Amino acid sequence: MSSLGSILIRPVVSEKMTKQAERLSQYAFIVAENANRIQIARAVEDFYGVRVESVNTMRYEGKRRSRITKRGVFVGRTNSYKKAVVKLRKGDVIDFFSNI
Repeated sequence: MSSLGSILIRPVVSEKMTKQAERLSQYAFIVAENANRIQIARAVEDFYGVRVESVNTMRYEGKRRSRITKRGVFVGRTNSYKKAVVKLRKGDVIDFFSNI
């Protein structure tokens, strides 16, 4: 569980997280389910070259979904995932759109 690719899966880019990044210097990432706060902080620091002040994690259970079709009712679940909100030290910024 030491490689960065296995800890950070993808950043969460939404209107709400963009506002939090601008005002509070907080960024969200979808992370591996078995990653802890220390591993997440080190992965963000190594990958983006910033200093992490704190990490908050939360687990989301997959929601149950069903749809009615001609063949009957299909029932399934969405994927479960773990999200981490990382607060950076003052002056540090992550720019997700710099390579576009």
